[in-house]
Amino acid sequence: MSNSLADEIKSGALASLGYRDGNSAILAQGIIEQVTANNIETVRLVFVDQHGILRGKTIAARMLKSAFSSGIGVPSTLLLKDTAHRTVFDVWGGSASGSVSGIDALLDGASDVLLVPDPGCFHLLPWSPHSAILMCDVISRTGAAIGFSSRTVLRNAVDKLRDAGFEAVFGLEVEFQIFQKTDAALGHEQATIPPAAISTRNLTQGWQYLTDTRYSEAEEILDTLRRFSDELGLAPRSMEVEMGPSQFEFTFDPSGPMVQAERFVLFRTMVKEVCAQRGLHATFMAKPKLPNAVANGWHIHQSLLDINTGKNLFVSENSDLTPQASGWIAGLLQHASASCLLTTPTVNGYKRFTEFQLAPNRITWGADNRGAMIRALLYPGDNASRIENRVADTTANPYYAFAAQILGGLSGITSGASAPSPTLTPYANSAAQLPDNLSAAIDAFEASGLFKAALGDEFVQYLVHLKRAEWQRYLMTVSEWEQAEYFNLF
Repeated sequence: MSNSLADEIKSGALASLGYRDGNSAILAQGIIEQVTANNIETVRLVFVDQHGILRGKTIAARMLKSAFSSGIGVPSTLLLKDTAHRTVFDVWGGSASGSVSGIDALLDGASDVLLVPDPGCFHLLPWSPHSAILMCDVISRTGAAIGFSSRTVLRNAVDKLRDAGFEAVFGLEVEFQIFQKTDAALGHEQATIPPAAISTRNLTQGWQYLTDTRYSEAEEILDTLRRFSDELGLAPRSMEVEMGPSQFEFTFDPSGPMVQAERFVLFRTMVKEVCAQRGLHATFMAKPKLPNAVANGWHIHQSLLDINTGKNLFVSENSDLTPQASGWIAGLLQHASASCLLTTPTVNGYKRFTEFQLAPNRITWGADNRGAMIRALLYPGDNASRIENRVADTTANPYYAFAAQILGGLSGITSGASAPSPTLTPYANSAAQLPDNLSAAIDAFEASGLFKAALGDEFVQYLVHLKRAEWQRYLMTVSEWEQAEYFNLF
């Protein structure tokens, strides 16, 4: 296949919009050649939606040249849905957004947006050998960037960090559960919005944290997930039997924020699909409503590099915090409440913030203290020095969550803030409390000047509208508590 294919791609509609140049066209040609050589039949063109979920279209392999040249249209309502897949913005009333300014022209009438395939983010799927996945940006039909799209939000934060002379390195530590499926909930009456939860039983009994003899009980599926992670280039480091029944943890090599965000969504997708193929159910829900189930956390390890020298600016020669580490910690603490909507985005996630359960409920930092929100792993002369934010859970959109870390930490440095004294009692009542429900987190995020200034008022209004709709739907659902409390009494 000659370079004429690359020439065709770089002369297409995406090039005229400024989204395809000579270099990306050559990369695109290489992917088409790879697809042909590997007898790939279908390619999944996906983007990361507002909830960190992959959405998109699967195309026949022969359509790949057209996708690289012109993009693929998908309904703009994919950007307007809550976690039940309900469209929560008015797309038929002449104003798509209602209370959200600036997106009306983009979203009126359930019109299309464009998926722009990124030739640098292509993966063959080891669990589906005839198929591949290709990550995309999502833009308007006019070529304008969508300010609240996941990749755009994180890129903007990364650019601000780079402009200040820094680069961030993040580490992934992801907890999840794998259960045996006992009922797939496929009855007609169960096809609700959202669908009825499936029924499961444990894969392992749990409560034997890091007990080696228990690893063999789940070794087959963990080996499969590790091998597929390797083949996807996710760089897994460790596979662990976690605390609770059927709970596991994977960790991954540290890398830049865009790479780690993609690894996170690919890993979560791969785990769920591979387990489903084997009659298992994997869940990353923060706190499943199952007997004896343990909450799933996502601990975000982070360090800061000098962009010119590559030096880790969190490394100190003594026991004191470096100015950058002190400022970064101070910024994360200052903006902790406002950031919760980006790190703990669901109603369920706030039920993880429980005392003495290795999850934070207060805004503190400590030296290697797993009860504190910020666990500082800072040792004199150690190039692996970093901090660990333990507030996030595995339902988070990693692009949004990483942006919150970058913008919060950077604001502490640029304002000259200093970290307070570390805590030895992270659950003490003297410390400020994290939001204890989604509504409080929404209010804190909406009131934040940081995110309005850094990411734009449109993004703040958009996310507030989306999450308030989810919270209101939760409030209007009659709970088991209410039924037990009032049904017999009155």
